[in-house]
Amino acid sequence: MNYEEVLKKNPNGVLATQDGNKVATRVFQYLFTEGGKVYFCTSNDKPVYKQLQANPYASFCTYAPDFAPVLSVNGRAVFVEDLALKTRALDENPAIKAIYGGADNAAFKLFYIEPEALQTFTFAEGAKTIKP
Repeated sequence: MNYEEVLKKNPNGVLATQDGNKVATRVFQYLFTEGGKVYFCTSNDKPVYKQLQANPYASFCTYAPDFAPVLSVNGRAVFVEDLALKTRALDENPAIKAIYGGADNAAFKLFYIEPEALQTFTFAEGAKTIKP
């Protein structure tokens, strides 16, 4: 199973960022993958947005109910204003669209993590680093 399949089957996970000199985590939802980039969204008034602006390195971890596998996506977060990608995110996620309305909402921020490291873990095979 490749990492995109793991993300599609298990879109909810934990996103970790830096908050000053501390780590901050929160439950987050994966949206889609395109060109190897792993997309998410947030609002420009949330702490996670400010944290990623100050230090763009982040980690997203998700896992199957039986923990086979656990997947960590680690890399640099990049915010994008591409209206086609923002529209895709909203069209594929009606609950998010209900919050933001349209892709032109200034509060709606789409970002991706450019995977520098992908790590999987299963109890049977242990930890493995896979190529993005």
